[in-house]
Parts: sequence; C-alpha cells; structure tokens
Amino acid sequence: MRFTTERMQLLAFILIYPLLWVISILPHHLFYGFSNCVYFMVYRVVGYRKKVVRSNLELVFPNKPKKEISHIEKEFYKHMCDMFLETVKTMSLSKEAVKKKYHVTNIEVLREIEKKKSILIVCSHYANWEWNVSINNYVESKGYAVYQKISNAYFDNLVKKIRAKWNTVLITQKETVKTVIHNHQNNIRAGYGMVSDQSPQVHRAQYWKEFMGVKVPIFNGAETLARKLDIAVVFLKVSKVKRGYYQAEFIPITLAGSSTEINEITDKFLELTEQQIMERPEHYLWTHRRWKHRGKAPK
Repeated sequence: MRFTTERMQLLAFILIYPLLWVISILPHHLFYGFSNCVYFMVYRVVGYRKKVVRSNLELVFPNKPKKEISHIEKEFYKHMCDMFLETVKTMSLSKEAVKKKYHVTNIEVLREIEKKKSILIVCSHYANWEWNVSINNYVESKGYAVYQKISNAYFDNLVKKIRAKWNTVLITQKETVKTVIHNHQNNIRAGYGMVSDQSPQVHRAQYWKEFMGVKVPIFNGAETLARKLDIAVVFLKVSKVKRGYYQAEFIPITLAGSSTEINEITDKFLELTEQQIMERPEHYLWTHRRWKHRGKAPK
C-alpha cells in the first residue's frame, strides 16, 4: 500500500500523540527531570543550532567575556527545553492550573481598554510566549492569536483545539489583516496577540532599525494596523519567576494608534523588547536567525 502524505501525517500523529500526553501529565519533579534529560541531548549530544546561538550572543554582546557568553548559552538551552515541554504541558493544563503558573499582575489595564476599543497585544520570543494565550481567561473580548501553521494537519488541529479552551482563535499571518479589518468594520472589539520580533524578508522590509545594536529589517505589521484602524497597542512583558512559573505585565504603548507618528509604535516595541532581553538574556529565543539580514539595508 502506497502511503500518501496524509496517511504519513496520521501515522506520525498516532505514534507521537500518546507520548506527548504522557509527558504532559507528569508531576512537576518528573516533568522537569525529563526536561534536564532533553537539555543534555539537545545541547551536549546533538548541539542543536549551537553555532547560531553563539554567533547571535557574540554579535549583540560584543563586550561580554566568553565565560559569561557561555553561561548565557547554557542557561538559554535549559530554558528552551523547559519552554518546549511546557508547550506540551498545555495539553493537560486546566484553566485553574495555568493561572497559578502564569500570573498576570495588572489585568485591569487590558480590561479598561477593551471596554472602548480593540487591542493589539505585542510580545517577543521571550520567556513562555505559548502560555500568553491564557490571558483570554481574564478578559471578555474575543481573543485571536497569530500563529505559524503546522504542516501536519493533525497536529495543527490539535494545537487549535488546545488554544480553544483558552477562548483563543488561531489565525495565520495571511489571515490577520482580513480578520482585523472585518471585525473593525462590524464594530467587533477583540484582542489580537502577535509575536512581533520576527525577521521580515529583505525585499518586503519597509523599515530598518538597530535592534540590540545591529541594524536589521523590522516587522511593522502591528503598527500599520494600529495606525490605520486606530487600535490600542499594549506590550506584553513576561518574566520567568522560577522554573515553570511566569509573571505577565501589560505596558500600554498607545491607546490611539492613529494619533502616533510613523514608526513610533514599532520603536517603542523594540525598546521594551531590548530592555526585557537585557534583564535576563537567557530567556530570549537565540536559535532564531534574527540578525541574518544585517548589512543588507538599502543605501
């Protein structure tokens, strides 16, 4: 029997899903003990993207000694493995459990804004951005999260199902503009979560700016929507309190996007992201090739 792509995807799902479920229900000490094992394999044995991570760290922290760079690198890999498995943990987390692990300090900021208009909630690849969707437990507005579609349709549906219990609708980047404009035209207030520190393609880049001291193309899709539709923009700052526990804080960037100057929202986002990284650099996603287009800015 010839295996089609769909059958192969189904087979992979059938084989992997039970393992993921078992991992998700492990008690705290066993769960993070398993994460330690994953860290050993990923960092010590496989060396997953170690050259990329080291290159990124040395690029943005040119004055840090090698010993400190090495320490940040190791701590990053430990955190990355924790975060990956915490994403798996989401499969079995109840609303009550996630509230204990992901604490929002000033949810009243979001609640006050949502009474008047829609909100773009922007964040970076920092701490545990996967649990950010649980914010919808605290607000009344319909929640959307922009995500990268998974090629395996069965796992993609699983992710959508998991997010649905947080009252979050997943939309792809291509669907974002259409969704926001549709809701705006129909007077539907909503919250849109976006991880906004991605690296746009060079030929599509409309804005270049220094990020962590290096000039790179900057994604400014959130600002474009905010200024066009007069949407509020809030930065979501997430800190890792201890292993498995996070604290989130909302920092308003603007309550009226249309009243801002061009690049004002984007610049403020970059500033807040840099501050966050400088506080605890090991919690940023250093495997991401964020600075790959440096030196390509138009003259």
